[in-house]
Order: sequence, then C-alpha cells, then structure tokens
Amino acid sequence: MPGHLCVTGLIAVIVVVMAATTADAAVAQGPARENPASPLSGPGAQSTSNPATGWLTAGYCALIILASLVGGWIPAFVRLTHTRMQTVISFVGGLMLGIGVFHLLPHAVYELPSATAASRWMMIGIVFMFVMLRLFHFHNHEPDAAHNHDHDDSHAHSAAECHNHGHTHGISWLSITIGLSIHTLIDGIALAASVNSQASASTSFTLFGFGTFLAICLHKPLDAVSITSLMHAGGWSRRRINLVNTGFALMCPLGAAMTVLGVHQFPAFRQEILGPALAFSAGVFICISLSDLLPEMEFHSHNKIQLSVALALGLGLSLAVTLLEPTHLH
Repeated sequence: MPGHLCVTGLIAVIVVVMAATTADAAVAQGPARENPASPLSGPGAQSTSNPATGWLTAGYCALIILASLVGGWIPAFVRLTHTRMQTVISFVGGLMLGIGVFHLLPHAVYELPSATAASRWMMIGIVFMFVMLRLFHFHNHEPDAAHNHDHDDSHAHSAAECHNHGHTHGISWLSITIGLSIHTLIDGIALAASVNSQASASTSFTLFGFGTFLAICLHKPLDAVSITSLMHAGGWSRRRINLVNTGFALMCPLGAAMTVLGVHQFPAFRQEILGPALAFSAGVFICISLSDLLPEMEFHSHNKIQLSVALALGLGLSLAVTLLEPTHLH
C-alpha cells in the first residue's frame, strides 16, 4: 500500500506540473476571439489564459484521484450496508442534480449564443448517458451485488428489487469499468470547462468550478466501489484491483487535460468548446443523478424521510456553492 500511495502521489504531481505548464504557455497566446453573440464579447471580456486556473484544475484533479482511490479501497476494509449507501447516494445525487441545473447549465447559456443551443446540447448529454447506461448497466453502487442489506425483516427486498433491479446479474467488472471510465472522462471535461468558464467571467481569483469539483469528488468513490467490489467478489488479486482502480482514477484528469489543451491550443474557438462541453455535461449530470434517485423512490418507501432529507441537503449544498460564483450568474 505505501508503494501504491507513492505512485499515486507522483502521478498527482505530474498532473499539477502538466496543467501549470500548459497554463503558463497559454499566457503568450493572447486573448480569445470575440463572439458577438455572447455576453463575453466586448472590451470587458476576460481571457482564460491564467496560470492560476491551471494550478486550480490540477489541484482539483489530484484530490479527485485521491477520493477515487480511497473509494476503491473501501470494500477491502469496510462493510458498506445498503441503507447507509443509499443515504450517501441520495445526498450525492441531489448535489449532482443541483450542480447540473444551477451551475453547468447557466454557464453553458452564458457561453453559447442562445438558451436553445444550450438545451439541445444538454439533451444530447442526457440521451448519450442514457444509451451508455443501457449498453453497459454500469451505474450500480450497491456493495457486494446488493447482498449486504441492513433492512429489517419487515422491509426485506429481493436482489431484483434493490438498486441493481436485476441488471447486475451477468454484468462483468470490465463492462462496468468501461462505462464508468467514459462517464468519468466526461466528468473531467465538465470540471475543466467549468473552471475556465467561471475564470473568464471574473476579474479576481476564487475557487472557480468548486461546485462541479465537489460533486465529482463525492461521486467518484461510489463509482470506484462498484468496480472494486465486483473484482473482490471475482477473486482478483489486490495488485490487479489496485491497478484497475488507479487507471480509473486517472480518467477524470485525462478528460480535464483534453479540455484544457483544446481551449488553450485553439483560443479562437474557446466558446465553441466550452459552451457545448458545459451543456453536454449538464445533461450527463442530470441523467446520472436521476438514475440514482428515481429507482430508490419506488423501492425504499420505508426510508423515504431519511433519503428525502439527504436529497434536500445535497440540493441545498449545490445552491450554497453559488455564493462562490462570479456575480454575473446570480
């Protein structure tokens, strides 16, 4: 484990240096092209070529890597009960839903020529993630394939009635890993796009993209649990489990790096990159959060108060984060 932590720390340092170097190089490229259809156009438009945003994005990525790795290690040391897991899922689902609607979508409207364009890209994101869920059935966070329930006898469920709803049978850890990796790659795109969009609209430094980062950081451990739990159940060695867990954790920084490079290498098309990325990511966040929340409304009526409170707290936190955003979106 110490050696694994050292490798992880080295990877995180490389991510930080890479992002900072990219941001430094972008300073010399000049301001972005003005888009007459966007509110960013004109003398007050800000450039995203700020080294601090590169460091901030890299710092976010390092923390997300750590959170994902810790989530993947949990099944080896902690027994996760069903009700506790569903409470966490309700909270994180509410947070992701709020971030998609209150943060990513408004920023997309701000970057794109019209709200109609933003809504179309958001719908593409929703449909894309729906198709991915249909193809891979990857979004199941239930530990040990739903056999570790802590319900009392009066609320017992069959395996088919719980969060898997019968979809985990015959689904391999590989298909789940592929689906979640694509989902996590999009999370990285959303993170970098959120940071760059907020930075371009502010004249002072703050925690740009903090809401998006928080939602991703809290959600990644749940995704990692899905992968490593199935690998543990399949009898895979701890070394291979750690290898897969590390590769999965790096998908978010990879998506962020792709977005940062795209924005900085093609500054004339900054808004054409950020706008669709933000709206598409909003659709993904909404689809993922509802795929967590809606099934539990039907199959966990006995915990409806506890899960509803967790959902409300997640939504409330997403609203509270608006205090950290540039004032133009309030």
